[in-house]
Amino acid sequence: MPQMEGLKNMDPVKVDEHIYMVDVEVAGTRNFIASYILRGEKTIIVETGPTSSVHNLIHGLEKLDVEPEEVAYIAVSHIHLDHSGGVGPVARRFPKAKVVVHERGASHLANPEKLWQHAQIVLGHVAEIYGKPEPIPMDKILAAQDGMVLDAGGGVALKVLETVGHAPHHLSFYEPLSNGIFTGDSAGIYLNEIDVVVPATPAPFRLDMALASLEKMASLKPSILYYTHFGKTENAKERLQAYAEKLKLWARIAKETLEKGENLNAMRKRIFEHDDAVKRAIEYIRKHKIFTEEALVGNMLGIFEYVKNFGAPVST
Repeated sequence: MPQMEGLKNMDPVKVDEHIYMVDVEVAGTRNFIASYILRGEKTIIVETGPTSSVHNLIHGLEKLDVEPEEVAYIAVSHIHLDHSGGVGPVARRFPKAKVVVHERGASHLANPEKLWQHAQIVLGHVAEIYGKPEPIPMDKILAAQDGMVLDAGGGVALKVLETVGHAPHHLSFYEPLSNGIFTGDSAGIYLNEIDVVVPATPAPFRLDMALASLEKMASLKPSILYYTHFGKTENAKERLQAYAEKLKLWARIAKETLEKGENLNAMRKRIFEHDDAVKRAIEYIRKHKIFTEEALVGNMLGIFEYVKNFGAPVST
């Protein structure tokens, strides 16, 4: 999504009648992590981004004149640092807001020490770029379940969708007025500058659950997807179906690789041969500060390990 003329980069961009997007620009990186602000009688924030870029989200909220008492919910898709790492300082600024997270993630937001240690191991220097998360009082946390409705008044609401697969603590949020879904990482990573979606499938990825989640979202016949990585897109149902087919393609390639007794590097070579979108994306990714080729290969590993442990789905 292009920046609007005359705006600072992290100024809010209106993406629907009642929805604004803020590019939180982690480490100065644009078009990578989005937070969304829904305005009804109250306000809902969807995704905070990491700790290190909270000031940019706060800037966007100030530009919209969102008052400290006005925010009802801070909803995060899951507890990975790029999505929820900044919840602590955002929750302190908005004292009436409930932090909405999957019930499996609630304890990790209240005590994020293990989450931080794990992130440092898995992400390396990127964890330091994101910053250490702060603990949140348990009474601020709303452990969400599938079907729960977050009502901001004035007809603005979100319906919670459990969309596990990318992580066992993943939620997406359906927004009826725009017929849109805030997908977190359940529908992949949308590189909006080149209009390519690549998988978000790090180990321990569950392909079977991810495909079921995509089918669940597609069954709502949405018009719009709001990606955390990154931005608003249309043709939502077709994009969800295309992403499911991409995951199945990678699973078929993993199956072939394993049957030949070969390793992840062989799978990587085959993906570059058979996935045109990845071929288009690779030069973009190689120049990216955060979403690196190493991260892309880590997503290949998630599917490789799934097929190794569980086999490829019959439908692939």
